[in-house]
Amino acid sequence: MKETNKLSINQWAEEDRPREKLRDLGAEALSDSELLAILIGSGSTRESAVELMKRVLADCQNNLNTLGKKSIRELCEYNGIGEAKAISILAACELGKRRQREKAEERKQMGSAPDIYEYMRTRMQDLDVEEAWVLLMNQNFRLIKPMKISHGGITETAVDVRVIIKEAILANATVLALCHNHPSNNPHPSRDDDRLTERVKKACDTMRIHFLDHVIVCDGLYFSYHEHGKL
Repeated sequence: MKETNKLSINQWAEEDRPREKLRDLGAEALSDSELLAILIGSGSTRESAVELMKRVLADCQNNLNTLGKKSIRELCEYNGIGEAKAISILAACELGKRRQREKAEERKQMGSAPDIYEYMRTRMQDLDVEEAWVLLMNQNFRLIKPMKISHGGITETAVDVRVIIKEAILANATVLALCHNHPSNNPHPSRDDDRLTERVKKACDTMRIHFLDHVIVCDGLYFSYHEHGKL
């Protein structure tokens, strides 16, 4: 019988390897067998992890629900799958079922200065140093994620506007708001605050990102650049 030399996944072109493919293209670009191959990590001397999982899925009529009903013993009958890999597969199937039962988390509405203030107040009201945060949002002003960008001061040098724009692009945000606190509890903006606001606004305009507001948070009150017509 003629021996065939199969390439391991590590010998594949980088863009074809499941982990690198997920990193570069996102999980949706991978087939079920590729996603499962990432979970088990390796196959056997006869087949790669992807080929092994293709074979397992074929025996399940390429149905993940059927795969999830298999027992650890049944999965361990495949050459290349031991108890640890079988447990990983079934754990992933169970997580998929639980995700289906979960209600999608509703993103917070951040379309106004009061919304921003109420969201950030509890994070900032007791701070004894200045912190700056950026709130990244979608086009409906729903929060994608908050991100701290400065601690201990907010000046043109302390806040890197390039980082703000980079994170917005990576998060597919189309709207952002800047927010920082004044430990003195004086809500009025400083000249540094004005200069930073101008720089962020200019960068957002260049990248076609809507700069919604810059809100200064104090304990019980706030200042909004948008509400005061300064944006």
